Amino acid sequence: MPTDSPAPADTPRTPPAPAAPVPAPFPERAALPDPGPAPTLRDPDAQAPGPGGPAPATPRGYRAVFAVAEFRAVFAAHLLSLLGVVVSELALTVLVYDLTGSPLLSALTFALGLLPYIVGGTLFAGVADRYPARRVLVVCDLLCAACVAVMLVPATPVAGLLALRCLVAAIAPVFTGTRMAALTDILGEGDLYVLGRSLLRIVSQSAMLIGFGAGGMLLTVLSPRGAITVTVVTFLCSAALLRFGTQDRPARATTGEGASAGGTLLKESLSGARLVLGDRRIRALMLLFWLPAMFVVAPEALAAPYADAIGASPAALGLLLCAMAVGHIGAELFVGSALSPRNRSRIVLPVATVGLLPLLVYAVGPGLPLALAALALAGAGAAYVIGLDQWFVDAVPQELRGRAMTLLTAGLMTVQGLGMALAGLAAEFFPVHQVVAGSGIIGTVCTLLLVAEVRRTDPRRMSYTEERDGADRHVTSR
Repeated sequence: MPTDSPAPADTPRTPPAPAAPVPAPFPERAALPDPGPAPTLRDPDAQAPGPGGPAPATPRGYRAVFAVAEFRAVFAAHLLSLLGVVVSELALTVLVYDLTGSPLLSALTFALGLLPYIVGGTLFAGVADRYPARRVLVVCDLLCAACVAVMLVPATPVAGLLALRCLVAAIAPVFTGTRMAALTDILGEGDLYVLGRSLLRIVSQSAMLIGFGAGGMLLTVLSPRGAITVTVVTFLCSAALLRFGTQDRPARATTGEGASAGGTLLKESLSGARLVLGDRRIRALMLLFWLPAMFVVAPEALAAPYADAIGASPAALGLLLCAMAVGHIGAELFVGSALSPRNRSRIVLPVATVGLLPLLVYAVGPGLPLALAALALAGAGAAYVIGLDQWFVDAVPQELRGRAMTLLTAGLMTVQGLGMALAGLAAEFFPVHQVVAGSGIIGTVCTLLLVAEVRRTDPRRMSYTEERDGADRHVTSR
């Protein structure tokens, strides 16, 4: 399970100045006094001079993110726990198959890593704002370590293994949402936050490539339970890094909108979901995270039958499964390091609009080279998310941020699982290549409709419309 770091509570939208450099405040906050040394500007192409003269050279891009000590702890914890999760998923699948001989139960072990997300993300989202972020992150890691430790007990039945798998998956969205919200306190709400989120996404994509390989090698020298032991250690190391490597900050919403001192956790969680989804702008941005992801998983879900249809080898199947992740990592690194925040914002809607079009190549039943190129391009289309991260954190009030990001994570995992299931169902009635191409067409149409809604809810566009309407009314009143 991923890992992150703390978040403040009942402070105004402007985050407190952390110990390390943070992005400059938003334009409307520029009049506030500077609490310390000149911060890194939201636009990395310009720097503010220090109080005594020209500012010393400071790291930019991803290097600036790693210059923040707290983020280094969060990053290391995320890497450790994520690798542990990937290894445990593979080992647990093998263990369940060894105990039952059932391919269905073995496959269900993987599916249970996605399905409980919506439960945990909806019912327990209030935890992310109600309690101090560092405490939430550490407790989540310790709970996951305890669940995995029980899996190691030989007397644990298969039903118990699956139930523990569900519990870990239900904890994951609370952990991830809290971490995402906490990053705004460690890195600020500007460019450093966007690049920090980008780095954690890159790690997640890379872990899928590295973790399964590492898990496979571990299973050649260890039993499945022995490999699962590695996950217990990684969770405990992650908890220690977060506990001693990040600051303790107060809860972000002990009182206020969506939270009450005497309110139950369930009530706060559901209230937060209602407030988040009830906001037209936030809802549109959240759907822009979800919908393309729902359709882009079709070729991965159907990689095995497609490889069989074109007579590809098992090694080629591995390439089909890796191609999209490779494209995603490459594009995200380029956009994060080569483009300014303004240009990242400019490409969000155009890239989201065309991101699924490479899947149309499947309409002609392409061979392996062309299919790999299409998958890499489809993966690269996810680079629009870097700019979308900034839009989302700007749109969500601070007191709702933990719940909003928990819901975002839960929904993202759920729609991907739903997309895989729908692709598999469609492939029962239509050729695999037509299903993948159809996913590209339907997904592009849905994204176009969603992009129009995002444009309509743009605060700058709405402000201009309101000013124009006010001017029209003024002229008419004359």
